[in-house]
Amino acid sequence: MKLAIVGATGLVGSKFLKVLEDRDFFVDELIPVASEKSIGTEVYFKGNPIKVVSMQTALKKKPDIALFSAGSEVSLTYAPQFAEKGTRVIDNSSAWRMNENIKLIVPEVNGSLLNKNDFIIANPNCSTIQMVVALFPLHKKFQIQRIVVSTYQSVTGTGNKAVTQLMNERSGTKGEMIYPYPIDLNVIPHIDVFLENGYTKEEMKMVNETKKIMNLPQIQITATAVRLPVLGGHSESINVTFEHDFDETEVTEILRNAPGVTVIDKPTKNQYPMPLHCEDTDDVYVGRIRKDNNCPKALNLWVVSDNLRKGAATNAIQIAELMRDAAWVS
Repeated sequence: MKLAIVGATGLVGSKFLKVLEDRDFFVDELIPVASEKSIGTEVYFKGNPIKVVSMQTALKKKPDIALFSAGSEVSLTYAPQFAEKGTRVIDNSSAWRMNENIKLIVPEVNGSLLNKNDFIIANPNCSTIQMVVALFPLHKKFQIQRIVVSTYQSVTGTGNKAVTQLMNERSGTKGEMIYPYPIDLNVIPHIDVFLENGYTKEEMKMVNETKKIMNLPQIQITATAVRLPVLGGHSESINVTFEHDFDETEVTEILRNAPGVTVIDKPTKNQYPMPLHCEDTDDVYVGRIRKDNNCPKALNLWVVSDNLRKGAATNAIQIAELMRDAAWVS
């Protein structure tokens, strides 16, 4: 098994390394790839230093799998070049997500769609992943008609520079501003660029990706994405309307038995999901489970997950595991 990580020195790249170790994903040769300025530096895998190489060096090695997290431009340019050499590319950028010829995969939801002819597979947006993991098992039972979601997203979703901005502000140090406003002691209702319809690109990612992953083009979805001064993960307040009525006890039981979901829902004892719980874990945490008191077929949920793990690295490696277990790669 030869496995390349494109963007190995970034936040998600470092999580790829950690999750590969945590899940004991066997690798004969790890090939870390980064920008020209990082070539020759070292990353650590299972305690061993490994030198970062160039994209061309990685291409020549013809890895079995390449995990990409280096931005859309890099993915659009190089993912097809790796695929032509027989490499299975799992791409964490937005480059391929809405391409009708590329599958957008969350293993707990639509992993069964993968086949041996897939050489570029798209990893969804982090906030989309945690939402569909929580909602899909409920949809199978009650049939979703409409979703209203507000996100409360960690600065880690923006990258290392955003974390530095937050820490600089917290310590009173002047530095580069990645956001248009201070983020410490603040909330910014703006993630990615604004579109002509008044929504941001991040919000429309959640709308369009959810429809594709769940194969529900008719579903009604509206989203508001908000950035918070948090490091541990993304949180979401979800109001979902079903075609069929439901019982809260049954909903909770379905979620307790759903793959990749952990229920924390004892609000009278102050037990509910928070980024403090989910940091550096792989599950999607669900709590505050309650009926909408104005709509008998609507449900409120609070959903939290580590955006760098399940929202990025873990989901991608779960896809790699599916391909490995099917013997499409070494």
